[in-house]
Amino acid sequence: MSILDKHHFIERNATLLLVGSLLVVSIGGIVEIAPLFYLENTIEKVEGMRPYSPLELAGRDIYIREGCYVCHSQMIRPFRDEVERYGHYSLAAESMYDHPFQWGSKRTGPDLARVGDRYSNEWHVQHLTEPRDVVPESVMPSYSFLKTTPLKIVDVSMDLKANRAVGVPYSDEMIASAKADLSDQADPNADTSGLLARYPKAKVGDFDGNAQSLTEMDALVAYLQMLGTLVDFSTYDDAAGYR
Repeated sequence: MSILDKHHFIERNATLLLVGSLLVVSIGGIVEIAPLFYLENTIEKVEGMRPYSPLELAGRDIYIREGCYVCHSQMIRPFRDEVERYGHYSLAAESMYDHPFQWGSKRTGPDLARVGDRYSNEWHVQHLTEPRDVVPESVMPSYSFLKTTPLKIVDVSMDLKANRAVGVPYSDEMIASAKADLSDQADPNADTSGLLARYPKAKVGDFDGNAQSLTEMDALVAYLQMLGTLVDFSTYDDAAGYR
């Protein structure tokens, strides 16, 4: 029997074709999955990555609550057009402390993986308050209520403990200082030396323009201003290859 005849025989025998397909898929799956059990970490560690500060974590929760991920991805793919528009392509390590991660490909609005430091706090506040004031063609709804909604968290230390339970390396010191760090990051008069030691490159100051109160706007802007700022991509040689 020739190879072609054998091929036709297998194609016409549903049971044999099913068994053969399962065998091929099983071998392929084992080859891909088995090595992962022998690796300490499947994500390459990147210098600069750290857990979210309490205020950034609260802002991220608001980001998810308001469905921002429905229109904005946080995943720059290694394509020339995306890198030229948004910046260096996303690294897996940048999402290692996200639960859940904010990847995706739906972009009614631009990707936000590198939005940190691109605009001032005032720009973000105005954009969230009335998007068309700064982007006339925007279809984004207004989130002006964030500026008048006090940031209420029952126990921020428990939020950090919950994240530590799923692998985020919050230390005992971070958890013990969580409540103070939450308010100090948005207080321009606070001593933030301890906060910055625990969370390097954290943006500090009055985010929403009202230093008298801590609002949901403070938290969301703090989160947005951090995105894409932790890793120094000038040290990556491959960044130049896509620009």
